[in-house]
Amino acid sequence: MSHAYANPYVVAAAAPSVRAEFIRRTYAHLALAILAFAGLEAFLLQTDWAVALAGKMMGNRMGWLLVLGAWMFVSWLAQSWAHSATSRGAQYAGLALFVAGEAILFLPLLLLASRLAPDGAIIKKAAAFTGVLFVALTAGAFLTRKDFSFLGGFLRIGGFVAMGIIVLSLVFNFGFGFGTLFAGAMILFAAIAVLYDTSNVIHHYRTDQYVAASLGLFASVALMFWYILRLVMSMNRD
Repeated sequence: MSHAYANPYVVAAAAPSVRAEFIRRTYAHLALAILAFAGLEAFLLQTDWAVALAGKMMGNRMGWLLVLGAWMFVSWLAQSWAHSATSRGAQYAGLALFVAGEAILFLPLLLLASRLAPDGAIIKKAAAFTGVLFVALTAGAFLTRKDFSFLGGFLRIGGFVAMGIIVLSLVFNFGFGFGTLFAGAMILFAAIAVLYDTSNVIHHYRTDQYVAASLGLFASVALMFWYILRLVMSMNRD
């Protein structure tokens, strides 16, 4: 296998022109991933089989647990491919797989949101809030140029705790796992993840890892959008 894509230099140590090109490519790929996600969701929500699939996914608590388990595997596989140092094709396959997996995972939630507001107002509002928060966090990270890599440990522990709460809420039907308080906490968690991922873009990725960097950012944006959408839906019901 070719090692043409191996690059021992992190972006912080690269020449300014190389660093600028890496950042441009990363955010261009992020924009394309978001557009692909939106287009795929728009298509899926218009198809009968996708709507039926969404119903099966949310048919019972154990079914949703299986969906989450499958998503964890898909996420791990996609990120492994995206971080490949030997194949650009594998990197793009990982990003595509992750975007497609997110689109399927979001199906039930977006279907509920579209039924609450057939004009799409809830989805548009959540998307706007997500975009504004992401831009603000990104600007803060680039303006301060602070290294937020120390947040990695918190995110790993917080991720396990959050997943534990979700699983317990599904198994024992606690109800609080998807409540307003939990949604707010997860929005904060996603905001921290955006800072962490943006810091890695500025300081720690190799200059050939713009596909992996865009996947990391997309994952954090998707997480933020999920819980902002949940919060907006909850407020709309009230």
